[in-house]
Amino acid sequence: MKMRQLRALSGFILLTLAVLAAARPKAGPEQKCKSGPVDLVFLIDSSRSVRPHEFETMRKFMIDILDTLDIGPNATRVGVVQYSSQVRSEFSLKTHSKLDTMVKGINQIIPLAQGTMTGLAIRYVMNVAFSVEEGDRPKVPNVAVIVTDGRPQDRVAEVAAEAREKGIEIYAVGVARADMTSLRAMASPPFEDHVFLVESFDLIHQFGLQFQDKLCGVDLCLESDHGCEHICESSPGSYHCLCLPGYTLNDNGKTCAAINLCAEGKHDCEQICVSSPGSFTCDCNKGYKLNDDKKTCSTIDLCAEGKNDCEQICVSAPGVFTCDCNEGYTLNEDKKTCTPIDLCAEGKHDCEQICISAPGVFTCDCNKGFKLNKDKKTCTNMDLCNTVEHGCEHQCVSTPGSYYCICPEGQLLQEDGKSCGTCKSANIDLVLLIDGSKSVRPQNFELVKKFVNQVVDSLDVSAHGTRVGLVQYSSRVRTEFPLNMYHSVDEIKAAVMKVEYMEKGTMTGLALKHMLENSFAEAEGARPSSRNIPRIGLVFTDGRSQDDITEYAKKAKEAGITMYAVGVGKAVEDELREIASEPVEKHFYYTTDFTAISTIAENLKLNVCPEESQGEIEVKDPCACESLVEFQQATMSSLDQLTQKLAGMTARLEQLENQLLSRK
Repeated sequence: MKMRQLRALSGFILLTLAVLAAARPKAGPEQKCKSGPVDLVFLIDSSRSVRPHEFETMRKFMIDILDTLDIGPNATRVGVVQYSSQVRSEFSLKTHSKLDTMVKGINQIIPLAQGTMTGLAIRYVMNVAFSVEEGDRPKVPNVAVIVTDGRPQDRVAEVAAEAREKGIEIYAVGVARADMTSLRAMASPPFEDHVFLVESFDLIHQFGLQFQDKLCGVDLCLESDHGCEHICESSPGSYHCLCLPGYTLNDNGKTCAAINLCAEGKHDCEQICVSSPGSFTCDCNKGYKLNDDKKTCSTIDLCAEGKNDCEQICVSAPGVFTCDCNEGYTLNEDKKTCTPIDLCAEGKHDCEQICISAPGVFTCDCNKGFKLNKDKKTCTNMDLCNTVEHGCEHQCVSTPGSYYCICPEGQLLQEDGKSCGTCKSANIDLVLLIDGSKSVRPQNFELVKKFVNQVVDSLDVSAHGTRVGLVQYSSRVRTEFPLNMYHSVDEIKAAVMKVEYMEKGTMTGLALKHMLENSFAEAEGARPSSRNIPRIGLVFTDGRSQDDITEYAKKAKEAGITMYAVGVGKAVEDELREIASEPVEKHFYYTTDFTAISTIAENLKLNVCPEESQGEIEVKDPCACESLVEFQQATMSSLDQLTQKLAGMTARLEQLENQLLSRK
């Protein structure tokens, strides 16, 4: 098929001239060949694949053809359209009536250097270039010459057929990388006369010279059966055969043979040599890519290039990869993702109570009230009162994993949770830190404000009594009012209800820092430490802090501030316990729902002993707390009895467990 197309090159010259030439007298140095009226449009490919010197050859090709034609408004009219990803008319059929201005226009063409939208260009020629507005003449043949070097990036068959039906004769000239199927889809029949595929733009230039020979003189190549396989070149009264670049003329002087540089070993490809007539290109084996020198090859490392979808480990081989997993993980069936090996869930452990899994390994732990033995597997019940320096002034009561102190009848447990006294001071400096993050939500924030007011209602607020300050925090910290701003319960409650919801994040650590460094400063209304007025901080939060709380929770307690932690919803117990003062059980409160925080407010005792009276709450006597003392004594007595019963049950359970083990 390729040889057939090559033989048709001379036919292209003949049929183009047959369309263009009405008369062909002998042309001398000063004489032009005369042709009948034709409206001719060159449609030239200026995509990025057409190199600059090739585009210059295309200019020369057009100018050489025009130089043989009788250009004029009543003779041959010529238009030029270039295309790539877009279409641009360089000049229309009516723009130039003289050859010199037409040549100047061709020389001023600037290539578009984009894609190859040939179908779009044919539609433009059909609808615009061959229109009356652009200079098309009725009853004058319309000829389009398409010159392209690549495969179209859009559909051409349908629009080319439509153009042919409208009477446009289409010649398709393909160069080098052009696609023969696309050329045949564009061209007019018969294809032998309208489709041409050549090896290089230089060959088009040679065709331009042959145009002039055919138009203006007797050409034995055209008038005789010359038998040249590729190219017939005329000379006065004779001719001789030539071959296309990359071919060599056989001994018969007519046929051509391709020059195979690969077979002759005249190449420097590292892996694969791909031959074309008189030339070659290099390629690489599968899994390798051609380097910039177009000769040598490098391994394709899909792992290093990030062209893999392994979740953990990518193992590379030339052009392929396999996935693997880190230690403690197993590869899933998709051969890409990994799943942790959970030895606890699979029962592959020997922990007595709690198994804590990590990928591929595990550690053992114990339930609350038990401690891990030296074998790191079994657990022993803890009696902290007998094993730690509890510091209780009167009596230590053990609970599983913890303990608490109680006082004799008539005395109250003091702030340190260990010593006993007859009563506690009613005067405190209280700063409340409330969480205003977006997770709280507006309706719940209103419940938080009611909680604050419920706490305030239980206090003896005055300039010389209890002082209250309020701080709201989210991603930042804002003092709503300091300790010295309001001196009555009503003023504080009114101010609380006016607080606006902040939203955003949860920077609890930043809020603790602000409380320590600012809220309890004397400038903000805190009374001097020398007066021994208790300083109390109450943190209310509904979620995990987005920053570290450890440093300033510790510093606050070291500064003598008694810290209470109240959590709701998604609040993290470990963080609340870290904030709360010792004993944690008396300074830490939690509920799952915002609607239950009012119950916490009722049970929350901020270490004061106010005496209720009609109207104003006032501390008559700091030690007049008989009812509270009685409540504490009754509660501790009940707890003591309950603890003893639980201890008995625990001992019985251990006895039964030992019996079961001995039977095994």
